[in-house]
Amino acid sequence: MFSRKNLPHEPLPLPDRFDYSDDEMQARAGDFLELMKKRHSVRDFSRRPVPRAVIEKAVATAGRAPSGANHQPWFFAAISDPALKARIRAEAEAEEERFYAGGGGDEWLKALEPLGTDAAKPHLEDAPWLIVIFAQRWGTFDDGTRFKNYYVPESVGIATGFLIAALHQAGLSCLTHTPNPMKFLNGLLGRPESEKPVMILAVGHPAEGATVPAVAKMKKPLEQILEVFEG
Repeated sequence: MFSRKNLPHEPLPLPDRFDYSDDEMQARAGDFLELMKKRHSVRDFSRRPVPRAVIEKAVATAGRAPSGANHQPWFFAAISDPALKARIRAEAEAEEERFYAGGGGDEWLKALEPLGTDAAKPHLEDAPWLIVIFAQRWGTFDDGTRFKNYYVPESVGIATGFLIAALHQAGLSCLTHTPNPMKFLNGLLGRPESEKPVMILAVGHPAEGATVPAVAKMKKPLEQILEVFEG
């Protein structure tokens, strides 16, 4: 990782290597695509409990993501305590009410109309787990001296993608939630000034009768998101 002392570069033999045939690679890529096609953001959660061990393994997967200079500038706070979830919901809804009252601007509010969202966020209490993702803008050594983290938004974004994929692999649904501002989460969760909350993930099983907006099924086709420059 990183240290105040000089750490020499020490190349190690690649510890894990995969040697699939072209056909096997294509099949595995296709299988994963089919799995991820079944990922849906839901706003209606069951109260069915989710074991803590499942959340821990998913976060451990997120922690395997690549990061700038290997500083791993992320922190995850997983919350199942009902009282704390209720406080998070109250604070988030206060921010959302200001947003939907006009603070978000006409263009942004118009863009959200097909999703059917409003200031009410019951999923923040209904979902058995909330995972708050923090970006560590800087770190500190034992003596309080700061060190810089690099490519923080990119690194945290990659780790969040790992986390969402791991939760889906486990059979869970989640919803990304970004009330703005989110500074209240530092106080509620006792996180330092160096950390910026970037997202709340509501995690659990979808409720009976859960729905998704029709527009959410409209994904750009491959030709609109990929151009291949083949030699």
